[in-house]
Amino acid sequence: MSDTRAQTTTPDAPAAPLGAPAAAPEAAFPDAPAIPEAPAAPGPAPQQRTPTALTPLGLLTVLLGAALPMIDFFIVNVALPTIDHDLHAGPAMLEMVVAGYGVAYAMLLVLGGRLGDMIGRRRMFLWGLAAFGLTSLACGLAPDAWTLVAARVAQGAASALLLPQVLATIQATTTGKRRAKAVSLYGGTAGVSSAVGQVLGGLLVSVDLMGTGWRAVFLVNVPMATAAWLLAARTVPETRSPHPARVDGTGTALLAAALITLLLPLTEGRAAGWPLWSWILLGVFPFIATGFVLFERRAERLGRTPLVPPSLLRIPSVNSGLIMLVPFTLGFGGFMFVVAVALQTGLHFGPFAAGLSLAPLCAAFFVASLAGPRLVLRFGRRVVVAGSLIQGTGLALLALTVHEGWPAISVAGLAPSMAVLGFGQGMVMPVVMRIILSELPVTQAGVGGGVMVTTQQSGLALGVATLGTLFLSLLPSIGIRDALLAALLTQLTIVAGTTLLTLRLPRTVR
Repeated sequence: MSDTRAQTTTPDAPAAPLGAPAAAPEAAFPDAPAIPEAPAAPGPAPQQRTPTALTPLGLLTVLLGAALPMIDFFIVNVALPTIDHDLHAGPAMLEMVVAGYGVAYAMLLVLGGRLGDMIGRRRMFLWGLAAFGLTSLACGLAPDAWTLVAARVAQGAASALLLPQVLATIQATTTGKRRAKAVSLYGGTAGVSSAVGQVLGGLLVSVDLMGTGWRAVFLVNVPMATAAWLLAARTVPETRSPHPARVDGTGTALLAAALITLLLPLTEGRAAGWPLWSWILLGVFPFIATGFVLFERRAERLGRTPLVPPSLLRIPSVNSGLIMLVPFTLGFGGFMFVVAVALQTGLHFGPFAAGLSLAPLCAAFFVASLAGPRLVLRFGRRVVVAGSLIQGTGLALLALTVHEGWPAISVAGLAPSMAVLGFGQGMVMPVVMRIILSELPVTQAGVGGGVMVTTQQSGLALGVATLGTLFLSLLPSIGIRDALLAALLTQLTIVAGTTLLTLRLPRTVR
């Protein structure tokens, strides 16, 4: 295993223009002895030095780092009833355990990408892993609900430092088919981790390791983060932007305020009885969001580097992909939350059975994500169209199973519809992520990855807030089965919309 710690930091330099002179040897390797200038030889100019290639073990390491925060977004879902029982948390506090992590995570992701561009992505990856492990320990040892909420907010912030470095490192250290495969594996990791989170959470709560109960869902992160840190220190090469921009403090504050004023009232308003503050925040949100857009446009017009460059959003693949990613992740996040609650509350599944019900979805998603790179090269955006239609079919089958079989549905009875649903989702998410990154300049890998993951996490949080609120609001009046059916049919409508949005994607994918 090679040690990359002593390697020279290499910039994500853009390729030299055709016909431009090659860099002198002493410029590329400042410690080398001077070499007399020789006449230019015929043939192509030598290529610029590129960052050290990411090895298979290095790729596995960064994907493990990406999986940890994604798993933790969902792992807590099946543990909520146990947390409520042990800490006497109550509905509003339980939603803050979920929302506090998601809001902190989403609002700091772009900043995390920018910091990686500035001071080195490997360095930020290591800092993020260390912070994630420590905040996970704080969650697992929390003595009361308020301490758990505070630790979850800190854990979300640590995740925001960690995750953007993964895509930026992949973009900077891979090319061609290796990059396409790595991005597809990243997309598969994103989807599979969501389901694995709930399966793993259910297993850990039901096993009750050494009497830790729900605390195990957080404490398990500590050895995993430690192992990832040790591997990353030896296998992940250092990269950074050649011209890192200063942190856009005003833009960061405006983006954070916009996300808080939208996500906080949507996630907490129902549980708190929709108090006045929730309506005030929702009313303020459009003005802050507009202010953020105007400020970023002005900053770019004046030659500064905004937090989210508007020119980045004008790239066709980025624009069309992000517009589709929002409703897809909204439906996905809402589905995972609603199913976790419905299976435990309505069908009286234990935490392990509730998590195990998602295992077919997880396996099918992973299989589809592995097939994605080959399919998209041959069929282009039609892969996403087909995946969206298969996802809709899976949702319809699940709704039919719930309607006809409730309340005598078993884990095996859910498996066929879950498998179809997961296969369709696995054909959509990784390919859409690849499309978003396909035309992204390497010099904007950090900020581009941050924008994409911010969109993804905001969509997941919005899904919990909207579909989750719809489901919980309908429970008292129509019962769990019909509330679940309403949520599933709402998601089916969202899937119909995303299917139409696939027509905006590029016909072919690089």
